[in-house]
Amino acid sequence: MNELNELEIFYMFIGRERELASLKEFYDKDGIGMTIIYGRRRIGKSTLITEFVRNKKTIFYTATKVGKNRNLELFSRQVVDLLMPGVEDISFHTIEAVFDFIHKNMGNDKLILVIDELPYWAEKDDALLSILQKYIDTIWSDKNLKIILCGSALSFMEKKVLSEKSPLFGRRDSQIKLEAFDYLDAAKFVPHYSNEDKAICYGITGGVAKYLSMIDSTKSIDENIVRLFFKTDGYLYDETRNLLTQEFSDIAIANNIVEQIASGQNALNIIAAKIGEKEPTVLYSLEKLINVGLVEKKGCITDEKNKKKTQYVLKDYMFKFWYQFIPKATSVIEMGQGEVYYQKVVKPVLHSFMGTVFEDMCRYYTLKQGITGEYGCFITLAGTWWGVENITDKNGETRTQSADIDVVAISEIDKKAVIGECKFKNEKIDKGIYETLIRRGNLINAKYKISKYIFFSLSGYTDWFESLSEEDVLLLTLDSLYQ
Repeated sequence: MNELNELEIFYMFIGRERELASLKEFYDKDGIGMTIIYGRRRIGKSTLITEFVRNKKTIFYTATKVGKNRNLELFSRQVVDLLMPGVEDISFHTIEAVFDFIHKNMGNDKLILVIDELPYWAEKDDALLSILQKYIDTIWSDKNLKIILCGSALSFMEKKVLSEKSPLFGRRDSQIKLEAFDYLDAAKFVPHYSNEDKAICYGITGGVAKYLSMIDSTKSIDENIVRLFFKTDGYLYDETRNLLTQEFSDIAIANNIVEQIASGQNALNIIAAKIGEKEPTVLYSLEKLINVGLVEKKGCITDEKNKKKTQYVLKDYMFKFWYQFIPKATSVIEMGQGEVYYQKVVKPVLHSFMGTVFEDMCRYYTLKQGITGEYGCFITLAGTWWGVENITDKNGETRTQSADIDVVAISEIDKKAVIGECKFKNEKIDKGIYETLIRRGNLINAKYKISKYIFFSLSGYTDWFESLSEEDVLLLTLDSLYQ
């Protein structure tokens, strides 16, 4: 089993209460059982499993890209080390022989069998999943064996392990798709930071467990950003290239696509034109980027079936930060002047970078509150809206301009909507921003009655709002999101 010092595990492990509760429920039920855990790289799957199996009898094997026979050999060693410690001269030529050995030697104790990074092995051994299915159904059917299969290749786990076509279909007790931490759980990694710095910490890490674990909460957010991104030995300095290299044989197209999305190009045809590739080629790589959890496809919340209203956005805000700032700074960083670059170029526009991150936080907050009926209706969906609006100027002339609403949360049951505007700036929200949101509320589909207008501001509000007495208007600050 992968061993970590217990104090180290305790220090590292934060959050994941629901996932641990699910695994406990799975473990407490006697008999044969299987659960699937999957999610993108660095998200904390192995850490979650390590925490769960602590002090439990466990065979913990992490597969690697070494082929079928070598994985069998290494897995066999783990099995023997647990069930017959000290014995050196046992070897197995087939996976069935190892599984039979487990059957004969596990006794009556409850045993956990973990195969982490399953796709690395299963992709090179077409029979592995079928053999595992046979043993679950027959040989191990009366055993107190709990099987955990884990993988980072989302498409493989969904198509080969979870789908109806999988030999294992119908055998699992549960599955956990591990996602990035939300901004509230991310804040637990830096409990002594101000709320503004907690938000920035969430923004630069995207809530990804591995990146959050690299933050030294005894140092300032600026010191952490410089150490991780703006030094050649920083963990995140080469992280995007490392991840793309692991997932793509030719990273050039994937890199160019991510670069365009990070710069604000969200439509397939525009991305294809910008990088000089045909749309089908770009779409293939986009789907791969979606499968590995780096990009997501978003629709306009009240018009999600309209394919023309589709945007591709980065799911990982660390990638957005990296592509926005690091490529332009590479030569300066390699000269050892990354901190100077950060202070002069990056820090002054950090609030601007945080704009989309803050919007995401506000949507999460609105949904979380709306589920409890906070806004007088049962909110079940939160997203964004974009389109066009007609503006009439003082001379009576009308012009058309693009328009968007940062937060649109919908109650399909009550046919109501909550809309919001978010500003992560060192400027107070003023009357003009208020009037714009009220006006754009009229653009939302008429079947939804707007029950609340919510404003989210980092720096508060101008004096004009003191005379505002509208009951359907909520004025919130960053601190409101962390209460």
